[in-house]
Amino acid sequence: MVSSSFGQLFRLSTFGESHGRAVGVVLDGCPPRLPIDVDAIQHDLDRRRPGQSRLVTQRDEADRVEILSGVYDGVTTGTPIAMVVTNRDQKPGAYDHLRDVYRPSHADFTYRAKYGVRDHRGGGRASARETIGRVAAGAVARRLLREAAGIEVLGWVSSVADIDADLDPATVALADVEGDPTRCPDPEAAAAMTTAIEQARRDGDSLGGVVTVVARSLPAGLGEPVFDKLDADLAKGMLSLPAAKGFEVGSGFAGTRMTGLTHNDPFEPGPDGPRTVTNHSGGVQGGISNGADLVCRVAFKPTATIASAQKTVDVDGNAVELAARGRHDPCVLPRAVPLVEAMTLLVLADHWLRQRAIDVL
Repeated sequence: MVSSSFGQLFRLSTFGESHGRAVGVVLDGCPPRLPIDVDAIQHDLDRRRPGQSRLVTQRDEADRVEILSGVYDGVTTGTPIAMVVTNRDQKPGAYDHLRDVYRPSHADFTYRAKYGVRDHRGGGRASARETIGRVAAGAVARRLLREAAGIEVLGWVSSVADIDADLDPATVALADVEGDPTRCPDPEAAAAMTTAIEQARRDGDSLGGVVTVVARSLPAGLGEPVFDKLDADLAKGMLSLPAAKGFEVGSGFAGTRMTGLTHNDPFEPGPDGPRTVTNHSGGVQGGISNGADLVCRVAFKPTATIASAQKTVDVDGNAVELAARGRHDPCVLPRAVPLVEAMTLLVLADHWLRQRAIDVL
């Protein structure tokens, strides 16, 4: 079984549980002699870690990454890269009251239905803490794509609940994203999101929203039709993220309200070949990148762990009432941004290597 692995040539396998000893990743297929900056990997992990603002869970984890293999004298060797983060602030005892209770909208019941056993400590393998390995591997992919092709990947929070940001994906800058705890670069929308998230926490409730991601300077030709289309692999990667419930590329569902005449992206001559005048396709046509910016959106549900009492059952089928205790995010969106970036980077790195493997003439 390879359910914890992702990718074809640029392939990663993650391991670990929320309140186990450690979490991490083994990344295979990274080309040799790629410069690796541990601080750059740590930077992406710091954007993902808990406790970074009052809007997220206050679990106290530094999430310091250690590279165990695959890097020597500051460059990759071409062999598997193993990276690990030790869980320091693990409190498995805080979850004893959940040992025999199924939390609503969590993976508790489904994991037991599949495996006959589950790790109740913070969700175990189903916890978003598993994504540490993805973010660490994504940081390596970020360096590869930047060095090889000048590709830039940037994500941001574009909506929380019914609050939408008014942004042009072509002009969003990293400094603006990181300038607010919500990771929304629209100041007016960010202020409203902060108010809504804090109110949800006070109410013992939670909120969902959307993360938008853009890949700039993406070359045309990436994607492997028909079953490994670029957008199809992106959808698989994004929907494998905890709490992700929807994926769109380009116009997405809004395109259904347009006509073919208004939705089609006309071509015009460009300095490096044909380019599209508009980008309703989101940079992907026929499952292959067309050279325009790749623009995707990922929808995340409201955090399932809330402080309000909810009806559920225990493992014996008895009705019980549950009110969650402990540390949790009232809204996953601010911490989801580096996760969406990581999955975008991993898919693009894999397809860049796959294209390079056939691009011999």
